[in-house]
Amino acid sequence: MNADVVVFLVPIISTIAICALIFGIRYFINREKMAMIERGLSSVEKKRNYSLMLAFGLLFVGFGTGLFIAFLLTEVAFGYLSTENAVAIYFSMIFIFGGLGLTASYLISEKKEREKEERNY
Repeated sequence: MNADVVVFLVPIISTIAICALIFGIRYFINREKMAMIERGLSSVEKKRNYSLMLAFGLLFVGFGTGLFIAFLLTEVAFGYLSTENAVAIYFSMIFIFGGLGLTASYLISEKKEREKEERNY
């Protein structure tokens, strides 16, 4: 086969394969639910885990804030830094603010759990 043909066919075949995979997964999930309904079992949907969504949201906000602060540090405060030294600032700020986002997520989740326990008593 020519390289031109392979370059043309790979995206087409991979797109078809991904669509078939998604269709197959949805098909078997539907069959499982229908079998549970026929047997009289409960097919209750799972509760969403909002604390996980909060954690990911604050993690990505922390990453974005870290990138912004690193940009400000390298361009404004330390404008004389070389590119190799600026990379260290970018990585450290991303991880510091990402960690702060996860810590904030943990504290918010703990506060909500305590409030929920207090309401139950």
